[in-house]
Amino acid sequence: MAWYHFIAYFFAGALLSNAVPHYVMAACGRKFPTPFAKPPGKGESSPMVNSIWGLANFTVGFLLLQVGQFSIGLNLGTLTMALGVVLMSIMLAKHFGGLYAS
Repeated sequence: MAWYHFIAYFFAGALLSNAVPHYVMAACGRKFPTPFAKPPGKGESSPMVNSIWGLANFTVGFLLLQVGQFSIGLNLGTLTMALGVVLMSIMLAKHFGGLYAS
């Protein structure tokens, strides 16, 4: 497997992880921060914008998994993707936890 496959899988995991909160909030009909809000990443965007942003993240994430011969299992490709998921999830939890702290 070429080195750039691992980069693609890492970012696929990060994008797939980022897609979840945007798509879920959109499906719930709630506003949620996106890069298109004012200020970016802190202001809230409409459910429609979140739906499109979530679907865009899913699409690009799945396209990045098409690089090389990705297969789910105990292998370096899956572990690299999982690392992207974990790191993005931690970053999202810290960012949005700070925005919505009570």
